[in-house]
Amino acid sequence: MRQILWRLIWVLVAGSLGACVSTHRAAVNDYAKPYPAARVPTDAPRSTGSLAGTPGTPSPQQSFRSRWVATSWNDVPGWQNDQLQDAWNAWLQNCERPGPLFAPLCRDVRQLMLGSDDDRRLWMMSHLQPFRVESLDGAVDGLLTSYYEPMFDASVQMRPGFEVPLYAPPEGLAEARRLGRPWFSRQEIDTSPQARDALRGREVAWLADPIDALVLHIQGSGRVRITNSDGTTRIVRLAFAGSNEQPYQSVGRWLLDRGLIKDASWLGIKAWIMSNQQTNPRLVQEMLWSNPRYVFFREEARSPADADLGPRGAQGVPLTPGRSIAVDKDSIPYGTPVWLASAGPNGNLQRLVFAQDTGSAIVGAVRADYFAGTGPEAGDFAGRMKQSLRLWVLWPR
Repeated sequence: MRQILWRLIWVLVAGSLGACVSTHRAAVNDYAKPYPAARVPTDAPRSTGSLAGTPGTPSPQQSFRSRWVATSWNDVPGWQNDQLQDAWNAWLQNCERPGPLFAPLCRDVRQLMLGSDDDRRLWMMSHLQPFRVESLDGAVDGLLTSYYEPMFDASVQMRPGFEVPLYAPPEGLAEARRLGRPWFSRQEIDTSPQARDALRGREVAWLADPIDALVLHIQGSGRVRITNSDGTTRIVRLAFAGSNEQPYQSVGRWLLDRGLIKDASWLGIKAWIMSNQQTNPRLVQEMLWSNPRYVFFREEARSPADADLGPRGAQGVPLTPGRSIAVDKDSIPYGTPVWLASAGPNGNLQRLVFAQDTGSAIVGAVRADYFAGTGPEAGDFAGRMKQSLRLWVLWPR
């Protein structure tokens, strides 16, 4: 009976939105009532490994890196407090490539741009079922980190002060991937004549500092500010175009294992680099080479209207600062709305986000990388973020 009541309420909401005027506003007392009870399906959904609901993906009975446990909306922390306007902008981006399972919801999502947060919460409770994400052994606590889109000064040509190249994918990279062979490591790219020959002429930009290049390789994309010969500047987006398929190794772990630092945050790593770059450049170079993974880039044309959005994630849609996360694709499929709850010294987050990206270091059930935005301020936030995490997948009923 309660489910029927909620659906009737939503019919009234949708009808008013369809007329382009949101007349429905829930009274405060409406939210004192219990949320709809959890509906436990016969087959709890699991990750598809790609877009949610894509045909031909693994069945729920197969083994994944997570299990999902149906819960009540009452169990979702901070559910009533999130400001959903930014989240709804992210959901509109999500609807550019939602996958078969979430595509039927996109018409309502677009209509609800005219609604209030109360309207949106009523609709979500009517159409979505929260599932708590756990590891296969039942652990509910995981790890939240953060990433961002760097921006650095660059040159289109090598010149004094700008001598560190960023490369487009070399010839032969696709063939090596097809054969299952990694390409040259980071150290080999810097030292091997064969690797340097393969990359000659593939430069897309030149940076001033190899540490800046490492940051772009770790983040996987970024923006560069290029000064033209007439003194004007332009911003160029550099998107991920491939890698050498070498394993990612943390430079922070390399420094910790050698007792060189005690703070493995990016702020701690940068402080160590600054104190050693002039006095011990060989050790700094060893640190750079400790991560053999190397990323190649392509220039990405985007409209000025997308200036506030981030790079395109693995889902294929632009990331929204504060509302997009990278996940383990074998735990949560791309395009899935997720409730994130994290508390720690770097802030308390309880909000609606979307699984729109992945990363080689993002592995495990309750694991997420939070997209903080573009530029130095976002970089400072991302460098500090490392704290506990809980996740709830919001799945269509």
